[in-house]
Amino acid sequence: MDRPVLPQVTPGYLRSLVPDEAPEKGEDWRTVMKDVDRVIMPGVTHWHHPQFHAYFPTANSYPAIVADILSGSIACIGFSWIASPACTELEMVTMDWLGTALNLPKEFLFSGPGNGGGVIQGTASEATLVAILSARAERLKREEAKGKMDRLVAYCSAQAHSSVERAGMLAGIQMRLVEPDENFSLRGDALNAAIEEDKEKGLIPFCVIATLGTTNSCSFDNLPELGRVCLEQDVWLHVDAAYAGSSFICPEFRPLLDGVEFAESFNFNPHKWMLVNFDCSAMWIKDSRKIVDAFNVDPLYLQHRHQGEIPDYRHWHIPLGRRFRSLKIWFVMRIYGLEGLRKHIREQVELANQFAEIVQTDPRFELPTPPRMGLVCFRVKASNVVNEKLNKKINEAARIHITPAKIRDKYILRFAVCSRFTVSTDIEFAWTEILRNLDLISINQDTE
Repeated sequence: MDRPVLPQVTPGYLRSLVPDEAPEKGEDWRTVMKDVDRVIMPGVTHWHHPQFHAYFPTANSYPAIVADILSGSIACIGFSWIASPACTELEMVTMDWLGTALNLPKEFLFSGPGNGGGVIQGTASEATLVAILSARAERLKREEAKGKMDRLVAYCSAQAHSSVERAGMLAGIQMRLVEPDENFSLRGDALNAAIEEDKEKGLIPFCVIATLGTTNSCSFDNLPELGRVCLEQDVWLHVDAAYAGSSFICPEFRPLLDGVEFAESFNFNPHKWMLVNFDCSAMWIKDSRKIVDAFNVDPLYLQHRHQGEIPDYRHWHIPLGRRFRSLKIWFVMRIYGLEGLRKHIREQVELANQFAEIVQTDPRFELPTPPRMGLVCFRVKASNVVNEKLNKKINEAARIHITPAKIRDKYILRFAVCSRFTVSTDIEFAWTEILRNLDLISINQDTE
């Protein structure tokens, strides 16, 4: 790659490069494209650069790009079947394809028994909010909860993504963060104790968000234990596997999804690790009537004669309009095949293991958590101050890009294998760059 992974600009750089007002007359395409290089590219963080190791991956592939172009050119707004039959029906088919590849319980599939099915949300954040709102609506129908929304309480791990807590805020309910165990996994006993404590206070537990693959360290909540508690306590279980979910198409990783049979809803992001461009977040629900009841507003101008025969996806999420996102899944699954997608995931896991092995050869470093999937958490055996300085030096140099996190008050550095262009020599380069920056700071001071 001939561009640095991080841009070397400061806030406000772009405004000085463009006119104060829009042009009165149209410009030539060639002029506009020249300005992409002059104005836009200097300010782009390259998420698909081989040395981008921050956050988690955002997927990208030529089949998905072509599908996105096709979606843009078709330009339908598929809020109902009549608005675009192909948009609705291909989504139903591809969501069943994905669910089958993940070996989800058949109750989640359109082709299965009952009223289950899948829908493409924009992000996992949206899916979590939809799950909470659906669970809230379902609980408020019950006699013991009518008129008592201020008593509703949902639960998640203290290691859950910030979007879960934010979804609780947007839904207007209490969100209780429960401490995980020593391996950062939320356990059944801790959840049950929190629920019983809240019931004694007169609160109404109604929803649990379990995380498979947390952002901080890619830890996994104990889904079978949480599922049994949710079943006994009669609360909705939603499973958020935004990053790690793609790996469940590999038989060796599928056991991490055991317990999903207890869930009412499940979500993961093909746009993270399955080579499908952003945005594309796959969500399944066992009883679609519960999600439709939460979102159903049916004015005359949106009605059509086939209602009830096939889903109208406008009742399955927050926006009314929706893009033809299923084309991306269809193209990627057909061009790569499940075999090609598994190969991609396994290669990235292997690269992460390579990095972890290199870290363990240097006695100055430690792995505060085991490497999981494509993520390695590491740190210098020194204070938080030293590790924060190292992170700052690495990102200021802009030859690689990583992001930090804190787990139990320890400042850690996160190294994620993100780009499909990353190869073994890129891992070696990244480690050399980390050591080069370590030499620029003192680790003799501020040691732990």
